[in-house]
Amino acid sequence: MSKTAQNHIQLFTYGRPSFKNLRCAIKSPSKPALSDPKLPVKLKLSALWTSAMFCYIYADYFELFKPGKLERIIAGNGPFSQTTQWVLVVASLVLAIPSVMIFLSIALKAKVSRYLNIIVGSIYTVLIMFTASRNWAFMQMYGVVEVVLTGLVVWYAWTWPKPEPV
Repeated sequence: MSKTAQNHIQLFTYGRPSFKNLRCAIKSPSKPALSDPKLPVKLKLSALWTSAMFCYIYADYFELFKPGKLERIIAGNGPFSQTTQWVLVVASLVLAIPSVMIFLSIALKAKVSRYLNIIVGSIYTVLIMFTASRNWAFMQMYGVVEVVLTGLVVWYAWTWPKPEPV
């Protein structure tokens, strides 16, 4: 009988199983342990921008449920002023930039991507801190998550590893 089979039998036949027996029963010599490869910084940045975009979208969607919000939108009132084409263009740009950062974080050369992520991530972190702090609790909660995400964008870009000398 193999050692693994003996561990399985011991695990289920002797009173309370110990963690050691459980580890032995789960670990099999024929199967390697789970690998946890190091993710490239570009992928981390892209994933952070994607997560931030989901938060932006959901926060804006849930904001439609605030009493009177839809009536104000239908009446042509935007968040800061009367809704015009230019207000909508600016609002669209504000949301288009992080959307494009998802792609640019992967596609650009490392040096350009690093600087762009530091700059755009910093701007959006400050922008979110300003806009979310004066809002309902759910928007403040999303604001905290978004600040953490864009703050991590800046952190990962700032601490981007330098290439190792050959």
